[in-house]
Amino acid sequence: MKTREIYEGPALFSYGFRPFFLFAGLFAAAVIPMWWLIWRGEISVSGQLAPTDWHIHEMVFGYGAAVVAGFLFTAVPNWTGRMPTRGWPLMVLLALWLAGRAGVAGLLPVGPVGAAIIDQMFLLAVAAMIAREIVAGRNWKNLKVLVPVSLLWGANILFHVEALTQGVSEIGRRLGIALLIFLIMLIGGRIVPSFTRNWLAQRRSERMPVAFNRFDGLCILVGAAALVSWVVAPFHAASVLAGGAAAVLHLVRLLRWRGLAAWRSPLLLMLHVAYLMVPLGFASIGAGAAGLVGPAVSAHVLGIGAVAGMTLAVMMRATMGHTGRPLVAGPWLTSAFALICAATLARVAGQDVSLGGLDGVDLSAILWTLAFGVYLWRVAPWLIGPKVARKAVSRV
Repeated sequence: MKTREIYEGPALFSYGFRPFFLFAGLFAAAVIPMWWLIWRGEISVSGQLAPTDWHIHEMVFGYGAAVVAGFLFTAVPNWTGRMPTRGWPLMVLLALWLAGRAGVAGLLPVGPVGAAIIDQMFLLAVAAMIAREIVAGRNWKNLKVLVPVSLLWGANILFHVEALTQGVSEIGRRLGIALLIFLIMLIGGRIVPSFTRNWLAQRRSERMPVAFNRFDGLCILVGAAALVSWVVAPFHAASVLAGGAAAVLHLVRLLRWRGLAAWRSPLLLMLHVAYLMVPLGFASIGAGAAGLVGPAVSAHVLGIGAVAGMTLAVMMRATMGHTGRPLVAGPWLTSAFALICAATLARVAGQDVSLGGLDGVDLSAILWTLAFGVYLWRVAPWLIGPKVARKAVSRV
């Protein structure tokens, strides 16, 4: 059971989602314009990673890891009944994350190995702190969340080892994205139908999302197999079959959650649209292995559409719920999510399209930056300021 504890520090460090959702948004809004300038050859990074590796690494282990940490440090107290991590431990974790970003960018005088050691410390600390809370709360059923988080830590180490020994990271690139998708399959498969069920119940709907059953387990198993195949053999026939099968199963899984019935709630519909990118990503894995689309398509459907789409929607909803705001996206936050969807389409189109002298890569970078700019404009004051009212909040 939670015990009453008075916290008198800054609101920013009163709950895990606050610093990490804020800095994830700031980082996302800054790092893609930087990558765009690198892509155009106007600037360069001085770190040990090749430019493309730096871009992928920072999207997965920079932005993605920050959102995962913010989510888990908010969700785990709800699962365990213990008080949330707050105050100086969050400050230390944020400092570790920032040090990792600086080290990978070559801004610290520590060398490539030193930068790798500093960078891996953040996810290691997150996994250790989550494990401590789950064990202390005897919430054994959620120990499974530690598996993908620990694997994400291991993938970060592999990324650096590959880059240091081979010059580029081939396996680590895809493994990091794959683990974030696995977390979406696991946690998204829990929260999306749950939030939908609650919304439909308030409207006395007679049909509810199908509860988790063996079919969901089969979807996760086949999805994991498709991701493993993509990581180790992206052009093998096995990836064609596994990607196609996972695409069909996860589309059916999504349809069982009755997302179409929730079209009147943009904040809820976002979660369904973001999850739709998972089967589309699996389909692109199969298509890529068959030579029908380029190898970058699956990485960007999964990376921008599924990961950025789902994390943006979750950050919005969790921030509203835990700061006392109504669970209403409004036109601005709805437009931010729409911009991410448009960024996905533009990046998949790539250099095959042109609009006003800008190709798909240019347009995607602009749309992404606008999306996170809107997110920060609306949500940053909520993350920094105190909770506005005592009310029942939606659990993450």
